Amino acid sequence: MEERLKKYTDEAYAIVEYAANEIGQRVPGSEGEKKFHGYLADKFGEIGLRSTTEKFIFAPRGSIGGLPYAGWGGVILAVLLVLGVLGGKLHPQIGAALHFFAALYGIGLWTWVIASVFKYKTWFDWCFKQEMSYNTYAELLPQSGKYDRTIFLTGHTDTSWTLKHSAAKGSSAFIYVKIGIGAVSVALTTSLALVCFVCSMGFAFSASDETALTFYKAVDALFYIVTFSSPALIVGSYMLTLYNEKNPRVASPGAMDNATGVAIAYETIKYFKENPEEAPANCRIIAMGCGAEEAGLRGSINFVRAHKKDGLLSNACHINIDSIADKDYFEVIHGDAWLCPRFDREMTKIACEAMKEAGVPNPGDISNPVGGCDSTPFQKAGVKSVTIAAQNPAMTYYYHTLFDVPERFEKETVGRGLEIAVRIVKKLDERR
Repeated sequence: MEERLKKYTDEAYAIVEYAANEIGQRVPGSEGEKKFHGYLADKFGEIGLRSTTEKFIFAPRGSIGGLPYAGWGGVILAVLLVLGVLGGKLHPQIGAALHFFAALYGIGLWTWVIASVFKYKTWFDWCFKQEMSYNTYAELLPQSGKYDRTIFLTGHTDTSWTLKHSAAKGSSAFIYVKIGIGAVSVALTTSLALVCFVCSMGFAFSASDETALTFYKAVDALFYIVTFSSPALIVGSYMLTLYNEKNPRVASPGAMDNATGVAIAYETIKYFKENPEEAPANCRIIAMGCGAEEAGLRGSINFVRAHKKDGLLSNACHINIDSIADKDYFEVIHGDAWLCPRFDREMTKIACEAMKEAGVPNPGDISNPVGGCDSTPFQKAGVKSVTIAAQNPAMTYYYHTLFDVPERFEKETVGRGLEIAVRIVKKLDERR
């Protein structure tokens, strides 16, 4: 780490400590998240920058935060299947009606899961309880006051609900297995509901005795399949309900994820404010704390929607900083597997070069394997974007749990992340 950045590193780590230890959990839409936005606005004021805080309404459980609902959906579906096969023994049309409802319920459930949980769409947010979150940002203009481009630096202010599957050290090896069993159970239950519906409808409304007999045999076989498999499907689906802890009091304090990103974004703009001779020419720098990232990127989605036509995003680049703590895992994130976009290739190349110059010999170059990051809404809005991180990409005991505390990682790792961010800004200036 360069000596000139030591002061800013100390301050960045102090911000992380304050966020995690003094404010604590900051789940999307919580008082803790609101308090952190107020704190960030005050920090901008301390260095003479006027901040803007924009409010937006969102559904904390409308996307990935509501994944446990999919587990409960699987449990309900399994119960409906049992009722359907039992009802079919009383009268074929009773079974057909119950299986029709189960199939319709399953299709609706998976429509929401695919659209909202995997693709982060906001289509179904109106179905869930609404809360308020914020985006807080400040602009640093060149001394001339004239600029023809903008560089955004962002980190998200909120923290995650604690993952029940990884809330104890040593359990991380089973996270994928437990969540996988839950997802497969819900998928199998939905598929079985569709098969039961087709067969029971065929039996109840067959035009010929021969066709009715064929469907009767299928319905009879399904009776035994559902009867014996439903307990396992219920237990398996229930595992998915344990995806996260609903009680915000035991949510992650979010030191790594992502007080580090907010702190680095802030200290980067402060560095260029106090060292104007190093600031990029004719360039506006904006540092921002994005809200509700853990609820499906709702802060960055709302930000780009709000400013799509007002020129704020014109001729802009975006550096997203998300989780800088694991010193052996500095990496450039070039895309989100779930959400599809490939981030800007030139930005990715610049970020990799900056990491090497900052002392990272072999930086990772990965696609975000699960979920998404705030680069995606910016990239989709036409803003060249990249995300940098220093986080073990495998699920660990501290990922989204109570163990995400400042004491777990070194101040120097945060400092290296800060140096990388500063270098990226300078390289963008060199290559404009």
